[in-house]
Amino acid sequence: MKERNIPAAVPAGRPALILAIETSCDETSVAVIEDGVTIRSNVVSSQVETHRKFGGVVPEVASRQHVETITLIMEEAVEQAGIALRDLSAVAVTQGPGLIGALLVGVVAAKALAYSLQVPLIGVHHIAGHIYANALVHKLEYPLLALVVSGGHTELVHMEAEGSFRIIGRTRDDAAGEAYDKVARALELPYPGGPHIDRLAQEAAEALPLPRAWLEPDSYDFSFSGLKSAVLAALNSARMKGSPLDPAAVARGFQESVVDVVTGKALRAARELGVKQLLLAGGVAANRGLREALVRQCAEAGLPLIVPPMSLCTDNAAMIGAAAHLMWTRGQYSPLELKAESALSLENWSPASR
Repeated sequence: MKERNIPAAVPAGRPALILAIETSCDETSVAVIEDGVTIRSNVVSSQVETHRKFGGVVPEVASRQHVETITLIMEEAVEQAGIALRDLSAVAVTQGPGLIGALLVGVVAAKALAYSLQVPLIGVHHIAGHIYANALVHKLEYPLLALVVSGGHTELVHMEAEGSFRIIGRTRDDAAGEAYDKVARALELPYPGGPHIDRLAQEAAEALPLPRAWLEPDSYDFSFSGLKSAVLAALNSARMKGSPLDPAAVARGFQESVVDVVTGKALRAARELGVKQLLLAGGVAANRGLREALVRQCAEAGLPLIVPPMSLCTDNAAMIGAAAHLMWTRGQYSPLELKAESALSLENWSPASR
C-alpha cells in the first residue's frame, strides 16, 4: 500500500538501497541491502548473554535492550555500508510475528526514519525474511519448497511463484527449536540449548531409542511434544533407578528423531509437488545434523538444496532487506499507521495476495 507521493523507483544509474531493521526477539539488527542481493552491511547485536542467566528470553528485558541499542546499531550499519542517509531508497522493518514489545521498538524506529527521509516504509513478515535470506546467496527458481525450522516455527512453505506463500505443513504444538531448548534444560545444558544438543549428538557413540511422530500418512504437519515427553520420561525413569542416561546418547537420539521426521516430510513434499529447489531457513538451519542429513538426502534425490551461511540462519536484518526488495520492486509500501503484529499471518502478508 502506497501512502505518500513517493517515487517508486530510484534515479537511473543508482542502486536501490534499503535499510532494514529486525527486532522480533532478542537480536537488534540493522542492515543495508543493495538491489535485493548485495549485503552492504549487516550489524547484529545479540542479547544471548543477557538472557542466559534467566534460561530463556525475557520479553520485557529484550524490549528494553532494543531501545538502548537501536539507534547505535542503525548508525553503525549506515557507516559500514559507506552511504549517507539521503542515499536510502526505502526503510524496511520486521512487522511480525514476534514479541510485541520487541517488534514495536523496530517499527517505531523505522517509521521515524522513513518519515524524516520521505522514503517508502515496508513492513516485512519475519518468516518471509528467513526464506529470502537464501536469495542473498543463490538465485531462487520457482516453484520451490521452503523448510522453515526455528525456535518459534516449523513449517513447510510451498512457493509457486515469487512472493507467493502457501503453508502446507506446520507444527501442531512445540516448534523444533523450542523442543531443543526444553530438552537441553532437562539435560542441564546452558542456554541457548540447541547448539549444545547438536554438539553432543555429533560426539555420541550411540543413540537413545526414541519415537518418531509421523502423524497421518498424508500429513505434512509436525509434532514434537510427544518426543519431548518421551525424553523427559526416559531421564526421570533412569534417575529413579539410580543409573542416569548418557547426555550425549540422549542428545543424539532426540536429534535423530527430529531430523528423520523433518527431512522425511520435506523430501516427500518436494517430490509430490515437483519443486525445483528445497530451501532451508530459520535458526535451526544452523544445526549441523539437519544440514548434513538434507545435503545427503537431496543429493540422492537429485533435488537442488539451498542453505544460507550460518550468519544468515539466525535472526538478522539482511534477510528482512532481501524480502523487502520484492515489495519495493512492486511498489507495495506500508502506511505510517503500520502496526506491529505478534501473530502476523505469512499467507495474508504475501505480496502475491495483494
